[in-house]
Amino acid sequence: MIIVVTGAGGPTGQAVSEYFTKHGHTVIGVDKSDVDLLDRAAVQEFADRVGREHGKVDGVVHLVGGWRGSRTFAETSLDDWAVLHDLLIRTLQHVSLAFEPLLRESDNGRFVIVSAKAAERPGAGGAVYSAAKAAAEAWTLSLADALKGTGSAAVVLVVKALVNDAMRAEKPEAAFPGFTDVRDLAEAIGGLYDRPAAEINGTRLDLTT
Repeated sequence: MIIVVTGAGGPTGQAVSEYFTKHGHTVIGVDKSDVDLLDRAAVQEFADRVGREHGKVDGVVHLVGGWRGSRTFAETSLDDWAVLHDLLIRTLQHVSLAFEPLLRESDNGRFVIVSAKAAERPGAGGAVYSAAKAAAEAWTLSLADALKGTGSAAVVLVVKALVNDAMRAEKPEAAFPGFTDVRDLAEAIGGLYDRPAAEINGTRLDLTT
């Protein structure tokens, strides 16, 4: 399969890329140094190039993320909202709009984002983060509606937070309760291909349970 991974330079992107590569698939990893995902035209050009060079796309795993928050609701900074709007929403919009036609043509395509429990249960200090994640979910579910009846599916994977080896090494005493390991996330994404598209399209799959 041809799998596009955005945000491929971080620990989560590396884990997902390694998973698919290990299973014999071609991974096209994109980090901010490769394509400016805030540039709509650049993203479209990238998608067009992938389509020309590979003839298809079987998966887009959108892993561009970030977090901003405040101590209290009243101290919320709307500058933080502007940052997260770009990271969590605008990049998603550009990537999904550019790759939707290729996903529609795939026999078994998947578009995946990672959301957070905070989107459904926002805390007072996490207003900007929770709202941005909720918006990203809504956008992805709209994509799912566009893919209905095709061989492809758009899916939201929900975690409390993600943990990787570097985080554990930095805080060896921490238990990270309820966190999802990035390798487990990668396996969950791979497992989406074992289920019919119609069964999972437009669903929120909670990895914390």
